Amino acid sequence: MNGIEPVAVEFSGGGPGGRSGRGVVLNSVLWAFALTVALLFSAAVNPWSVWLGVVIMLAAVAVAGCLVGGIWHRAGAAVLVCCAGFALPLFAGSAMYDGYMRTVGEPVDAVVTGVVDRDQRRGPDMFCTVRELGGERRTYEVSQRENCFGQAEPGDRVVVREDPLGLLDPRLPDGPGQGSTAGITLASTAGLTLLVAGGVLYGGLRRRG
Repeated sequence: MNGIEPVAVEFSGGGPGGRSGRGVVLNSVLWAFALTVALLFSAAVNPWSVWLGVVIMLAAVAVAGCLVGGIWHRAGAAVLVCCAGFALPLFAGSAMYDGYMRTVGEPVDAVVTGVVDRDQRRGPDMFCTVRELGGERRTYEVSQRENCFGQAEPGDRVVVREDPLGLLDPRLPDGPGQGSTAGITLASTAGLTLLVAGGVLYGGLRRRG
């Protein structure tokens, strides 16, 4: 018509609603999930093997930093993810250990045979020695991570919680005036988990290049 032919225009579907957009979203979600799970796994391993937990944590933080800051070019998100990633295992490990021992730990009668404060400039560094009163009469030296905060004195009889698998040191009971930090630890763990996952997800969805 008048020498002008209609031209068909095709859309590649590369926009936010296209195939590539969906791929970016899925890729970002998978990375956010994988890195967050890796950090939580390092926290779960830490009470059993500190060095293994540290290695897994450092590897996850390194991957997150290179991915978000280097490949996706989101420096701000990378800093947020790395800082939260370093802190997450500290709170999550304590929360997991405390919850595990309170839930499945086997109560065992024991006696406190020694309490030592190995002060190292950073503040009190308490260690308690406890001996079972029955069974194999095993002796354990537990730290503040196992709830040794000076609430017990040598000669005190206590009921400790022992790991049925035998992998973790027993947990000392709370003292009469000892405030519980479980709520703060759980809240910190949840907040840091959201920061890590949200930071990686944001970096992936807003990636450059």
